[in-house]
Amino acid sequence: MPERKSRKDALRNREAVLAAADALFVSCESPEDVTMADIAAAAGVGKGTLFRAFGDRAGLLRALYETRLEPIREAVEAGPPPLGPATPPYQRVPALLDAVLCFKLDNRRLALALEESGSSSPYQAEHYERWHRLLQSVLEQIPGLTDSAFTAHALLAATRADLVEHLAGQEHVPRERMRAQLANFVTGVLPSAP
Repeated sequence: MPERKSRKDALRNREAVLAAADALFVSCESPEDVTMADIAAAAGVGKGTLFRAFGDRAGLLRALYETRLEPIREAVEAGPPPLGPATPPYQRVPALLDAVLCFKLDNRRLALALEESGSSSPYQAEHYERWHRLLQSVLEQIPGLTDSAFTAHALLAATRADLVEHLAGQEHVPRERMRAQLANFVTGVLPSAP
């Protein structure tokens, strides 16, 4: 029975930490403002609990990011059009990129913190590699497109968190305008539909 209670406590603590981190990132001015000590205090757990559950700040950021991303992942893997796998590639590519952009707009500080944390390169991060593989596989279905790997990188570059933050934060580009600009960019990159 003690093992079951400890697992329940660990799950409850994990949920409390993710909820606290979520609230802190939403309300912060800059991702660097949120410390592990702040998150532990807001969750009502010790810092040791935080580090045991997530390893480090980057691990916590990844867990929070993945939790928020889950509905999009489900839509991409098994959902209906325009994100789901049955969608024709000319419609799915812009829909996937729009989903990434909207996710980063809705989670600006978290996305920025994740892309800036830990890894020597944002292109080696698991979440980036997952999006790149998916986009590349859809691009491979488009006739006349010769380098789907590079094209996937180039298209994803338009949704980098630092660019999204710059456009939304410093240049004050409205969300719908940014989405339209991305859609136009994607249309210009892809070969004409047959």
